[in-house]
Amino acid sequence: MSKETNKQPASVFQMEGIPPMGKVIPLGMQHVVAAIVGVITPAIIICNTCNITGSDRTLMIQVSLILTALATLLQLFPIFGRLGSGLPVVMGVSFAYVPTLTAIGGEFGLATILGAELVGGVVAILFGIFVKPIRKFFPPLVTGTVIFTIGLSLYPTAVKYMAGGAGSAEFGSMKNWLVAIVTLAVVFALNNFGKGILKLGSLLWGMIVGYILAVVLNMVDFSGIAAAPMVQIAVPFHFPIEFNISACVSMAIMYIVNSVQTIGDLSSTTLGGLDRLPTDKELSGGIVGQGFMSILGSIFGGLPTASYSQNVGIVTVNKVVNKAVFAFASLVLLVAGFLPKFAGILTTIPQCVIGGATISVFATITMTGIRMITSQTFTMRNSTVVGLAVALGVGVTTVGSSALAGFPGWVTTVFGSSSVVISTIVAIALNLILPADPPEDVEKVAVAFETDDVMERLSDDDPTNDPTDAEFQR
Repeated sequence: MSKETNKQPASVFQMEGIPPMGKVIPLGMQHVVAAIVGVITPAIIICNTCNITGSDRTLMIQVSLILTALATLLQLFPIFGRLGSGLPVVMGVSFAYVPTLTAIGGEFGLATILGAELVGGVVAILFGIFVKPIRKFFPPLVTGTVIFTIGLSLYPTAVKYMAGGAGSAEFGSMKNWLVAIVTLAVVFALNNFGKGILKLGSLLWGMIVGYILAVVLNMVDFSGIAAAPMVQIAVPFHFPIEFNISACVSMAIMYIVNSVQTIGDLSSTTLGGLDRLPTDKELSGGIVGQGFMSILGSIFGGLPTASYSQNVGIVTVNKVVNKAVFAFASLVLLVAGFLPKFAGILTTIPQCVIGGATISVFATITMTGIRMITSQTFTMRNSTVVGLAVALGVGVTTVGSSALAGFPGWVTTVFGSSSVVISTIVAIALNLILPADPPEDVEKVAVAFETDDVMERLSDDDPTNDPTDAEFQR
């Protein structure tokens, strides 16, 4: 009896063991569908920023796929007990770095991005090693402010793409906007009214519909696909690496911020799927693994990695934590990464399609920041931290480099190129400098919000209700 029991396949709701492939494949493909747009789009955006075309463009998408697969496998199966969290989490190339990457790439080029990424990976490893004492500097108020700023800073990128891409001969044309709006409409409809795989893969399905429409409107060039080989293996240092101190500082700050976000994603994964908080070892290993993969990515021409919140969301909903499911998803991405023709197809996606799909992603990032901010009692102190950090970050970068024209060039690169950097520094500084709210002030604000909520509910129930009735008094 015990032998038969031992031969039974594992459950998808436990981390170890191998469940039936009939469950592993569809559940794994869910994660592929949820992640694929986030994997390839940052590479496409950076290629456009740095004017990378042809086979190098295809190669960067290949490396993004491979890097995401390896980063996820490292999280599932840690090396030496320190590289990786050992948790069911998808990690790969991330949108969160895009504002800083485009700023560095626009001024210095891809080589400087890769150099700054290498340094940022080292910083992430150090953060992971000392995560326990450092973590106190990044409460939800600070982290939420930073994530909110990241979302805001990505909006112009999305709108430029919806219009056809800055510098495009048909920038702002009705044709570009038609495709972008149709793509956005599909994503919006499936997100709000779809179910199952339609809702889960709304970004992918929206891009497919937008791509088909773009093909019908003769906006897609397939000429580069035929020239791509069937199989290609990325080699180290195909792209040069250069170091610029100011770019490295900017990226180091971003890695610290995203390490904090990784803590949040790992915590959500364990709470949602395992009903517990992650251990210090799991948090440390997850961040150290993230830094290691970023160093590896810089050597092969990949972009910075971070945990994928959309895949964390899947875990919290379906409670599936079996490592075999995530390993299968990783293998699918890995195989796709060695096929240049597949990557070549992805390079033909028009910018208006990417813009129409990703603007909803950027909106979600912004709202995630708002949720984190409002999870704290919104006192005058907290509103000052958020308001000033966002105002200075967005304000300086909106004006442009001329706002810092009287400063040395490195100041402009570090503080004037990305609103996220300024907002991060200001939020951390204000949170440390401003005195904590007295408990009675926090209680007053909480009571005020509760009173407003009661009044609103009373008003909704019956416009003639008097807010002095028994419920209001309570």
